[in-house]
Amino acid sequence: MVLSQQCKCDIVDNSANMTRSRQKTQLLWITVALLALFFVAEWSVGLWSHSLSLQADAGHILSDVAALGLSLFATWLAQQPATGKATFGHHRVEILAALVNGLTLLAIALVISWEAINRFQTPETILDLPMLAIACLGLIVNLLNITLLHPHSHDDLNLRGAFLHVIADTVSSLGVILAAVVIHLWNWLWADAAISLVVALLTGLSALPILRESLNILLEYAPKSIDPVEVQNYLESVAGVVKVEKLYIWRISQGKVMLSANLIVDCARTSERDRLLKELQNHLRENFGIGETTLQLTSRVAIHPLFHQDLVSAIAFGKVKIGNGY
Repeated sequence: MVLSQQCKCDIVDNSANMTRSRQKTQLLWITVALLALFFVAEWSVGLWSHSLSLQADAGHILSDVAALGLSLFATWLAQQPATGKATFGHHRVEILAALVNGLTLLAIALVISWEAINRFQTPETILDLPMLAIACLGLIVNLLNITLLHPHSHDDLNLRGAFLHVIADTVSSLGVILAAVVIHLWNWLWADAAISLVVALLTGLSALPILRESLNILLEYAPKSIDPVEVQNYLESVAGVVKVEKLYIWRISQGKVMLSANLIVDCARTSERDRLLKELQNHLRENFGIGETTLQLTSRVAIHPLFHQDLVSAIAFGKVKIGNGY
């Protein structure tokens, strides 16, 4: 009966994971399609109006399309079963995609900054009304993408990377709108370069959290929400556990936390060991969010003094007094 219930739970979990994966794939496809269509429009108008901020934002959009395409590929690959040498599956591919997204954002920030500095020195005449119209359209597209991605960006690092790209695009669209208004009212051509520089700064800053978290996972650090010392203290506080050895806590992906440890226990019977193992696994899952645990229970066996290594060696060399002799 217990085995049957466990199988049912596994089936429900797998079904839920497949549903979430399909939803994530659909969201990414919709986002990519909207951004790809808008890129063509913004790049064309940016060249026509001579607006650096529009061209910079279009370049940002193009990198988003490429990054989200990589995210789609990573999502598809992560859904493949764990076979052969890929015993953990392909979840790390999504983390690699998130890392690439962050690095792409940094690269875009540097390119925009360089172009903005050059534009300060040699400003160009800009067609402000077309610039304003396409920037407003970009704001609408980005707000729609934010609405689609935000509810699913909290527990998925890959979707969070895509969400941060869209946030940066939204800020960029607002900046372009502001620059277009300033140029139209006061003919301050330097506003285009200034807004581009601000957008570059915000773009670079938005990349830092995703880079830090993806690197933490790839370097197999313990999650920020879990203190390994606290976990060890709990394990050693459980009745029957004598000592914790070789405790490892790491993440395979954003929501897949692993724990491996060797526990020295004072349990002589198999039933006691099974009960202790189940208790530890349940507590780690419910209180620390660690669903994948590998616990090796090593029983502490009491050794009679006559079989102590030092005593046996001493007898062998005739250094211990036995009775009245040596």
